[in-house]
Amino acid sequence: MTPFKSRINPLFLREEELRQAMELLFYAYRDFTAEPDAILAQYGFGRAHHRVIYFVGRNPDIAVSELLAILKITKQSLSRVLSHLMRDDFVVQKRGKDRRRRLLSLTPKGADLERLLTERQSERIARAYREAGAEAVAGFRTVLRGIINEEDRRRVDDSDFEID
Repeated sequence: MTPFKSRINPLFLREEELRQAMELLFYAYRDFTAEPDAILAQYGFGRAHHRVIYFVGRNPDIAVSELLAILKITKQSLSRVLSHLMRDDFVVQKRGKDRRRRLLSLTPKGADLERLLTERQSERIARAYREAGAEAVAGFRTVLRGIINEEDRRRVDDSDFEID
C-alpha cells in the first residue's frame, strides 16, 4: 500500500501558498502582540521586556546564560532590559550555588504582569484553537516546530503539548 504522504498533492508548496503563510504569520503576530504592547507601554516596556518576563516566569530561577540562549540576544541588550525590570521591581536576581551563576525570578509584581499578559494572549489562542479543532491544532504545532531552528526545538518538550 502506498504511504499516505506520497498521495498528498504538494500544491501547498507553491510560492503563492508560502507567501500567504508568511502574510498570515505577519498578521497573526501583529494581532497577538497588540494588546500586550499596549499594556507594556503603560510601564515604559517593549517586546524585549515581555519576552524576558515571559521566559523568567515560565522558568523560575533561570540562569542568565540560559535566558540569553533562549532569547538569542547580546548580553548588552539583555542587561539593558534586565536593569530596567529589576529597577522597577519586576525581576529579582540572586546568585546560584555556583557563585558565578546569576539566577532570575519574577517578583510578585512581575508575576502579576506576566499573568495579565499571558491571559490576554491565551484568550486569543484559545479562541483560535476552539475554532480550528484538535486535529488542526496538532498540525499547527507541527508547523510551528518545523519553523523553529532545530536547536530550539529541543527546548519545547512535546509531552507538554498533549491534545485530547
